[in-house]
Amino acid sequence: MTIEDSTQVAVERSNSIKASKSHSSTQLTTSSSNATIYDVASRAGVSIATVSRVLNGYSQMKPTTRDLVVAAMRDLRFVPNNSARGLSSGTKMVLGMVFLHAEAIDPGLEVEDDTLLFTDAVIRGAEEEASKNGYALLLGGVGNARLTETLDRMYSNCDGVILLDRTVPDRSVPTIAKRLPTVLLAGNGKSRSAATIRVDNEEPMKQLANHLISVHGYQNIAFMAGIRTSPDSIARENSFREEVAHLGGAVEVDRLWESSYTTSGAIAAVEARLKIDRAMPQAIVCANDQSAVGVIYALEHHGFKVPQDVAVTGFDDISLSRRITPSLTTVRQPFQELGKAAVDVLIKICQGEIRGGAGSRVLPTKVIYRSSCGCTDVTESRVEKFMRGRG
Repeated sequence: MTIEDSTQVAVERSNSIKASKSHSSTQLTTSSSNATIYDVASRAGVSIATVSRVLNGYSQMKPTTRDLVVAAMRDLRFVPNNSARGLSSGTKMVLGMVFLHAEAIDPGLEVEDDTLLFTDAVIRGAEEEASKNGYALLLGGVGNARLTETLDRMYSNCDGVILLDRTVPDRSVPTIAKRLPTVLLAGNGKSRSAATIRVDNEEPMKQLANHLISVHGYQNIAFMAGIRTSPDSIARENSFREEVAHLGGAVEVDRLWESSYTTSGAIAAVEARLKIDRAMPQAIVCANDQSAVGVIYALEHHGFKVPQDVAVTGFDDISLSRRITPSLTTVRQPFQELGKAAVDVLIKICQGEIRGGAGSRVLPTKVIYRSSCGCTDVTESRVEKFMRGRG
């Protein structure tokens, strides 16, 4: 569901409420099958009221009873009508997700289109988890000019909202959370008004620094930031710099090392660095994979070989990282699990199971060593070999 669809949904829900005042709130039907709540109750061997409690997320229920009802719904392909559910529960059964549009410097760059974007994968996981729990997902892609309008529509049409990295300033979160249950996807985890779902940025960057210095002997390294204000980029850079300093290496200090998390942004940064009359660093560590792809592209365009002349690493493990040559050393993060976890926590907040600032989670990450850092004895999985063969 898009924001543009939400107005029509709201109108249809209003009309449904007016037409249903004389009917029982348990008369729920489906939108895509002939099964009704009565069929589900009969199949599960429970009362209609019990099915209604499962649909509305009632938490004080025996797990075995809930499992019977869920199994009956699945067998009957029962899809609850969200408008009817709203009559009995007082909820809209819609969750909002706000993300920031990243504008590439060169929108026509083919590699930008070929990349599985971080946001796309997170949305897939969120949509799957929302649908499993009977919720619709309302998406809002924003720039600075559209933020207020988008949030106003979320307030009107959603039970809660997920804010992806950098969509709003930290100071605005408490105000939003007062109006609507809020989950932050990324962030420093210090918010008291909203739960935060993020990945472990710190430990893998320490491991990566140790690998580049102790295994490959690189001493002069650059860090390609995503965006200077991004909590993820800040955490990755700080952890990496601290570990490099601890190991006796040096990270180049120059504000031009910033990519806006895009391939084309990284190309522009490398182009600017090449104009400076001093040797390129031995390794460039990037805040995300799209930036790393741009760095490799720019370096090789100017005659540098990766990793022989300059090593390159990323963060994310998007599909393209396994297909390019050399294959990209990176940090794997669970894209879809981020989306699922954010929805899971938001539903719990909406249903009153946990308070707004509780439920924060840190999901694990893993360093994946491939060829771009200089490793030559990398063992690839059959899937990775297949993907590289297709590339």
